[in-house]
Amino acid sequence: MPNNSMKILFLSTLISGVLISLCANSWMGAWMGLEINLLSFIPLLSSNKNMLSTESSLKYFLIQAIASSALLFLILLKTSNLEMFYFTKNWPWNNLIMIPLLMKIACAPFHWWLPSVVEGLSWMNCFMILSVQKIAPLVMISYMITNNHFIQFMIIFSAFVGAIGGLNQISLRKILSFSSINHIGWMLTTMILGSNLWFMYFIIYTANIITVISMTTTFSLSYISQTFNSLNNKKIIKFTLFMALLSLGGLPPFLGFFPKWIAIQFMTQNLMIFTPTILILSSLLTLYYYMRIMYTTLMITNTEIIWTIAMYPKINHSKTIMFSLCFLLLGMLVCTLILTTY
Repeated sequence: MPNNSMKILFLSTLISGVLISLCANSWMGAWMGLEINLLSFIPLLSSNKNMLSTESSLKYFLIQAIASSALLFLILLKTSNLEMFYFTKNWPWNNLIMIPLLMKIACAPFHWWLPSVVEGLSWMNCFMILSVQKIAPLVMISYMITNNHFIQFMIIFSAFVGAIGGLNQISLRKILSFSSINHIGWMLTTMILGSNLWFMYFIIYTANIITVISMTTTFSLSYISQTFNSLNNKKIIKFTLFMALLSLGGLPPFLGFFPKWIAIQFMTQNLMIFTPTILILSSLLTLYYYMRIMYTTLMITNTEIIWTIAMYPKINHSKTIMFSLCFLLLGMLVCTLILTTY
């Protein structure tokens, strides 16, 4: 939670910037909302106590400023060429204007800035970049997206980069950032299929991110090695953390599989065979590096020394654990019942 009035002010203007972009009836108004959102988020990123966060905020500002200026330039160029500023069946212009928006959400091949920016931030700011900051650009992309070769290339490239990029990472922040790049491919695919589907995917993805980041924040976890010999007196906490990661990867018993299941079903009904095959293979790679962490932590490097157990602080986290377990396990059951009812 914000600990002073300035953070509350910037957080409120950040949310208002997102709402301005969502409610704007012109592209200039949407661009203004993006700028308000950006200028409100930069002070939340920077910190006098951590130089890495200041570096990350500068990188984030430069990338977002380049994308915003390119978006404004393309909007003005479009309005100067065509008096009526519309987006109907004019897919070359749509693809051009989507490029800066894709850079804002770190879609591959415009993804290079996200892992380095996320690495220097606190977990709360990581959550903001991976979820809240993507709302307005994703909605603007959904206004223009059509099924063409450019979008298919972006989907496949994002899926592969997000899957392969996380294989050799030891930082949990970088793993979540590459997982986010992989999920961008799924979100673009669900945008082609329908607006309700991508919004449902984004909501469930955000809920999974909240579950994972709440666990890592509570126990101050930043690297894979910290999970090896930590929390041995609380096995349920380890299981909850890795169940949240597996849900984020899309393993079938958990909630994260539900939107992927619906997307695969819609794609097969529309005779889209190649794209879901690539997406499923990339999801298997993401599940591989989640399973590798889990197997190593629980089976190989799990050592317990009896006299270190008393060193752990006796803090009760039962509410967080029970919420996470109920969300991960019962969410899939509830969603399946809703689907079969309708």
